Amino acid sequence: MVNGPEMLAMLDDPQMIVILIPIVAIVATFTFVTVVHWVDSQRKEREAFYKADTLRRVTEASGEGAKAAIELMREDERLKQSKTREGMKIAGLVNIGVGIGVLIFLHALLVGTPIYLCGLIPGFIGMGFLLYVYVLAVPIE
Repeated sequence: MVNGPEMLAMLDDPQMIVILIPIVAIVATFTFVTVVHWVDSQRKEREAFYKADTLRRVTEASGEGAKAAIELMREDERLKQSKTREGMKIAGLVNIGVGIGVLIFLHALLVGTPIYLCGLIPGFIGMGFLLYVYVLAVPIE
């Protein structure tokens, strides 16, 4: 069993520090990801509960409540679709930018080889996102 002074002497060893830093970094990363996921799931659950409670109260309040609740649900769905489309537009533009950057970087790095054409892959993915958003997707009501 290692007592206090011997433990401190082990921490002075540079090889021990080199081993401990990645271990602490990995544990901290996975802990952070776990906590963020838990907090996000709690937030989503709370939002769903309040939304269901609000819709229940609106439908119970008056005869027009059911119509208002359905319209509220439709508007919520439209906002969700719009947000998804905006995210896909941004993803498309980012992918095109990354593709152009990779093209330029690889062309300058490896002159005389066609390896720079690998930058077309993220560029085409970005164009696919934009093609879907502007041409193929069903219009939002």
